[in-house]
Amino acid sequence: MPSQDYQNYLKKQKINKFFVTLTQVIILISLLAIWEMLAHYEIINTFISSSPSRIITTIYDLYQSNNLFHHIWVTVYETIISFGIGTILGTIIAIILWWNKFLYKVCDPYLTIINSLPKVALGPIIIIWVGANINSIIVMALLISVIVTIITVYNGFEETDQNKINLLKSFKATKYQILRLVVLPSSYSTIISSLKINVSMSLIGVIMGEFLVSKEGIGYLIMYGSQVFNLNLVMSGIIILMIVSYLMYLLVMYLEKILIKHD
Repeated sequence: MPSQDYQNYLKKQKINKFFVTLTQVIILISLLAIWEMLAHYEIINTFISSSPSRIITTIYDLYQSNNLFHHIWVTVYETIISFGIGTILGTIIAIILWWNKFLYKVCDPYLTIINSLPKVALGPIIIIWVGANINSIIVMALLISVIVTIITVYNGFEETDQNKINLLKSFKATKYQILRLVVLPSSYSTIISSLKINVSMSLIGVIMGEFLVSKEGIGYLIMYGSQVFNLNLVMSGIIILMIVSYLMYLLVMYLEKILIKHD
């Protein structure tokens, strides 16, 4: 049975969390209300800024034409594929680089250069090599997510307590045993944290790819809207993208709780 002080502490935490959430909701509603009023009284130009009511109407029209969930699913599907491949591939490469320090020293500057390079600049080359299709979008997303995963996970490996590693070495443990018994368990939280980063990086890569080659997806809606000067469609695409991004982040958070629970 938890002590009374601990129960009071939990109660205060719940109250604090409630007021934080309430404040966030109030701020969001207030901003939307101000935006709508400014548009209604023509204080701002709705042609270039749209308005919440117009965005809702545009999203409803997309739903009525059976295009809304199709475009959302295309982007989510591409993100899931990129996220899964990027996480697995990035973790495997990080393990290889940790295993072979010489290989890491050779690859380190290249990883830094590729990570700092704007991936959209490689778009034309990717399209020529892979084709103007979903493969180009996934490759674009992988270029972003894989490098970030490699760097994040490898740094987690390097932060492993050296005393524990030395202790295992004193018992003649193999490198595989050190990896399995110390390095991976010590980096568990880092690997999970990399999932949060990777899902956003994958989504960014997918949207960049859709800007270049796609004829469907949320990125396509935003790009098409800008080409025909339909700012209502552009803003609707951005709002949908924000919602999808938040829901995917919540999904990763839920996955993190499951993994920690079974750790």
